[in-house]
Amino acid sequence: MSLRLAGPLLLVGAGKMGGALLAGWLREGFDPKSIFIVDPSPSHEVVELVARHDIATGAAIEPGAAPSVILLAVKPQIVDEVLPGVAPMLGKDTVLLSVAAGRTLSNLAQLLPADAPIVRAMPNTPAAIGRGMSVACANDAVTRDQALRCTMMLEAVGEVIWIDDEGLMDAVTAISGSGPAYVFLFAECLADAGIEAGLDPDLAMRLSRATIVGAGELLRLSTASPSTLRENVTSPKGVTSAALDVLRAKGGLKELLARAVEAAARRSRELSS
Repeated sequence: MSLRLAGPLLLVGAGKMGGALLAGWLREGFDPKSIFIVDPSPSHEVVELVARHDIATGAAIEPGAAPSVILLAVKPQIVDEVLPGVAPMLGKDTVLLSVAAGRTLSNLAQLLPADAPIVRAMPNTPAAIGRGMSVACANDAVTRDQALRCTMMLEAVGEVIWIDDEGLMDAVTAISGSGPAYVFLFAECLADAGIEAGLDPDLAMRLSRATIVGAGELLRLSTASPSTLRENVTSPKGVTSAALDVLRAKGGLKELLARAVEAAARRSRELSS
């Protein structure tokens, strides 16, 4: 079944995140004939998707057929360069959905016509496999119908949470937006530790990947809290307990993650200024 919005969907920026969203939309049944892309150098994966589904560029949108949604997925550093060129395409019912990290609603509004409906969202890269987590907030110009459109697009690639306080978006970015990178780094480090313990590199990585994927799925499906699941693996004075004593020591994993999240949130705030 093909899903179709009231008007065209324009994707501006087809890199890692834009490509992940595009893949999710196509997987979930969005009509490729209603999708248009603006990006001078899309990722290799996006080039393949565009060719396979015969997706057109933004220039092919019929005159007068204003996009229902314009999704802005460019790097935050080039928003000021890109958005003014997109602004003339906004129709009276078009909503801009931005996933550019750190770019605030008011910051984006300065580059658009007065009272333009804007939604700011932070998805993460598991969107490419339908396991994304997106948090969104909107300015006062966004209607209920426009918010529902954005929800539909984000739900096509995972879960969606709406918040009223835009000030929380820096912390959201630091946790869920950047979070997959922390998990991937943990997988690397766990495999490296296995190699140092004497395992063959291929075996160490295979064990690391399978352990993280399995633990993540258990966390997703279980009603138990993470602390309870952790306790279920840990016998008093056992093997796991010895490892957790190191990870939970002063300056250990909890403090390290807190510092990392604060650094990410601070950088998000810097990008918005």
